[in-house]
Amino acid sequence: MTAEPPFDISLIEDRRYRLLVDSITDYAIFMLDPTGIVASWNPGAQRFKGYKPEEIIGQHFSRFYTEDDRARGVPQQVLVIAREQGGFETEGWRLRKDGTRFWAHVVIDPVHDHDGQLVGFAKVTRDLTERMLAQEKLRRSEEQFRRLVLGVTDYAIYMLDPDGIVISWNAGAQKIKGYTPGEIIGQHFSRFYTEEDRASAEPQRGLAAAALDGRFEKEGWRQRKDGTRFWAHAVIDAIRNDAGMLVGFAKVTRDMTDKLKAQQALEQAQQALFQSQKMDAIGQLTGGVAHDFNNLLMAIIGSIELLGKRIPEHPRITPLLDNAMQGAKRGAALTQRMLAFARKQDLNLRRIDLPVLVGDMADLLQRSLGPTVTIEIRFPPSLPAIRADANQLELALLNLTMNARDAMPDGGPIVIAAREETVAEGLAGPLLPGRYVCLSVTDRGEGMDEATLKRATEPFFTTKGIGKGTGLGLSMVHGLAEQSGGRLLLHSRRGEGTTVELWLPQAAAEAERKPRDRAAATAAAAIRPLTVLAVDDDRLVLMNTVAILEDLGHTVLEATSGQQALEVLRQHATLDLLITDQAMPHMTGLQLARAVHAERPALPIILATGYAEMPADIALPKLAKPFFQEDLARAIADAVGR
Repeated sequence: MTAEPPFDISLIEDRRYRLLVDSITDYAIFMLDPTGIVASWNPGAQRFKGYKPEEIIGQHFSRFYTEDDRARGVPQQVLVIAREQGGFETEGWRLRKDGTRFWAHVVIDPVHDHDGQLVGFAKVTRDLTERMLAQEKLRRSEEQFRRLVLGVTDYAIYMLDPDGIVISWNAGAQKIKGYTPGEIIGQHFSRFYTEEDRASAEPQRGLAAAALDGRFEKEGWRQRKDGTRFWAHAVIDAIRNDAGMLVGFAKVTRDMTDKLKAQQALEQAQQALFQSQKMDAIGQLTGGVAHDFNNLLMAIIGSIELLGKRIPEHPRITPLLDNAMQGAKRGAALTQRMLAFARKQDLNLRRIDLPVLVGDMADLLQRSLGPTVTIEIRFPPSLPAIRADANQLELALLNLTMNARDAMPDGGPIVIAAREETVAEGLAGPLLPGRYVCLSVTDRGEGMDEATLKRATEPFFTTKGIGKGTGLGLSMVHGLAEQSGGRLLLHSRRGEGTTVELWLPQAAAEAERKPRDRAAATAAAAIRPLTVLAVDDDRLVLMNTVAILEDLGHTVLEATSGQQALEVLRQHATLDLLITDQAMPHMTGLQLARAVHAERPALPIILATGYAEMPADIALPKLAKPFFQEDLARAIADAVGR
């Protein structure tokens, strides 16, 4: 019986290891002899290096390295390191058979026999190209994002740690807040807040809200390094790791100061438009009321005047008539102020030497204001002439100084000053481009708060006690300035006094027109009685006008409308004069005048009106309502004298 050979367990284990290695395809596992010659080759090595066993076994492993690595002797160096240090591990570029590169993770271990002699090296290589490319892509993306964040200049973008300490700083943060990275990194972000916000713990509330809700957003004032303030829109986002732990905050801040100023400017413009529309509406209402009131005063004044001429002097009746006339005159003055505010009074615009006008008024002003007030006139050595109505300007100056006096119960100085101003083209504002003279009246009185200042020029608005003012003083000055082509500006603060500026256009260099010799015209008109056609849709006014004309010795024909006036005109060939109201329904006085001129070009026409705004295509003498008999006689003389 033949004996069986002894069982060798090591052979079985070798087969198992070989089967294991040969079944691995994700790793290149192969042996090198002590000099680096490939001694074995598994399917994984063939799969991603491209060599079949017969093509690579017996070749030096250096062919897997790049040309640069071979030139530097890298393959020999790694074997020395593996032998001396018991192993070598690295990552780097390697070559496939077709010359393409892949990123490899390499482990080289020395292999020794039972006697400790080096018999070769075990080399394990893994293809990590996809992972490396993904990491590189992520790195590049992070780098691009980092450069993007650092390069942004319109936004301050920076990181805070959980306690609010600044840990990063971009160019926008430096531009907006003024700190360099070296000055601010490591500092608490609360230094960007105002002192008031820090005192009320606003920075801590912002971080707490962001930590709780994930995001905090707010606008408010912040401080730059130099202490100046800017209006900021700030967003704080909480940053958490994969475990949900708070690791810090991302803070984005934008300087919104310009936007805030633009919004404020828009709101101011809208408020100015609203105020202008409101004042125009009030002006229209005021003008209409004043016109109707003028008509009533016409009837009252004319009737009182004629009664005074026809009733003999009587100690009980005459004072009553005089008192009624004084009341009617005060009413007429009131309507003139209302019309001035509505910019519908009749102005006599001419060149005025302002220092002369104010100088001539100085004594009158001082007597009117009383001994507790002193007047200081501060005019430059030379001042251009202005274009305005002298009488209305004197009244306006009297109103302004009296207001100033009333604002100083204990007395004090009132400064009347003037200066030359120019409004350039392209500047937005209340005044048109041009050259102006600014006449100002300043007091050191009580001043006005913002609410009072906004309403100061409204008609009938007054802060004086009952019976101490009509509330039409400033509104009249406002209307005078607007109608003269200028502007009224008010500057006042509670407890700091008031300055009222009356901007009036400078006068062009032109020759003064000499007034007509009214006395001569009156004498010429008084030579003979006239046949006059009187036209007015208000029967009270018409009756009054007819009575005055008849008292002057003229023959009067009546008409209550423009159409009726034309019919009367065509029936009477010997008319000498037409007196017509302007504001009539269906046909205005001006339209009637055009129709009359077409038929009788030589017929004199007088336009009686309380309004000043008339088209300039027909130059007609105007008679302002309410008028007295003397005013009417003078207007007739002027019209016939033309």
